[in-house]
Amino acid sequence: MSTTVIHRGGCHCGAVRFEVDAPARVRVQSCNCSMCRPSGYLHLIVPASAFRLLQGADQLSTYTFNTGIAKHLFCKVCGIKSFYVPRSNPDGFSVNLNCLDAGSIESVEIDAFDGQDWEQHGESLAHLSR
Repeated sequence: MSTTVIHRGGCHCGAVRFEVDAPARVRVQSCNCSMCRPSGYLHLIVPASAFRLLQGADQLSTYTFNTGIAKHLFCKVCGIKSFYVPRSNPDGFSVNLNCLDAGSIESVEIDAFDGQDWEQHGESLAHLSR
């Protein structure tokens, strides 16, 4: 088991900053859905209690589609989605591994997730926010 550390990160312009408690050795999902694939989003899904927004709540804009359950949060200034509330884990957050500051991650394992067929595979992620 990897030690839990505080990872810090944010958007490109720095208007949005957050921290998240997660292992130093992380396992993330690379999704092929219409939102994640084009943006290169790598999902580090955590319980809501492990996520803290430090600044920029007033700089966030929300985009929803389809069922409206997922809350895609983007910085109004630079357009980066550094975290959001995923449909698979509405009780948690998905943090984009690519938006974390350097230095706190020891290693990364990337699992492929078939988000194009979300209805068949979405439930396999539900345990990640618990």
